Amino acid sequence: MAPALALQVYERRVALQSVDLASYSSTMLIHAELPDTSQSGEFELQRHYAAPCTLEFKAVHFTGDGFVKSNIITRLLRSEVDHVQKDDTTLTAVIPANYKFSYKGTSQVDGRLVHVYQVKPRKKRVGLFKGRVYLDGHTGSLVRTEGSMVKSPSFFIKKIDFVQDYADFGGFTFPVHIHSEASTRLIGRAIVDIYHSAYQPVGNTVQSAYAVLPAATATAVHSGD
Repeated sequence: MAPALALQVYERRVALQSVDLASYSSTMLIHAELPDTSQSGEFELQRHYAAPCTLEFKAVHFTGDGFVKSNIITRLLRSEVDHVQKDDTTLTAVIPANYKFSYKGTSQVDGRLVHVYQVKPRKKRVGLFKGRVYLDGHTGSLVRTEGSMVKSPSFFIKKIDFVQDYADFGGFTFPVHIHSEASTRLIGRAIVDIYHSAYQPVGNTVQSAYAVLPAATATAVHSGD
């Protein structure tokens, strides 16, 4: 698939998934650590999304420091809610409307041939990043995004770098792993790895071969344990 066609197919997948994804459930494992204070925590949750504005997390098991749970992991989950409830999520979608795409050639990601695009946001907005996007060279499906956030979501966070990998499930594309490192003003570095698995998506119509990135929405966090 030519680079320009792969980008067109990818953009089409994004648009279709935003309207075709009715719901999904998955398992989520979050591991967070603060290297400067030698604190860490790991939280397993069940995640359920229902269009257009419901995203629920049910706690399964937590181990580690309570400070990490309350100040890193729970805040991370709540920030997802704030973004969905207060912002227009289409303004942060990784699409040409929000980014300038510059083709950089082909590469390999986990044995897959991918087209690589340098991306620069058209505006400096919370939720946008400067970095690279990797699309499957045969299907146009999103494989990876990586880079640095162009605007901090909080005064307490100075910089965030990340790598996020994706996979296809039932005609839809979902994140399966994100590794992020943040430089903070109060607690030093914060390193977070989020793993998603066991996706069970449900489409509004006969499942499309072209779709991507669920529009995460309002949330309820049940932080038992």
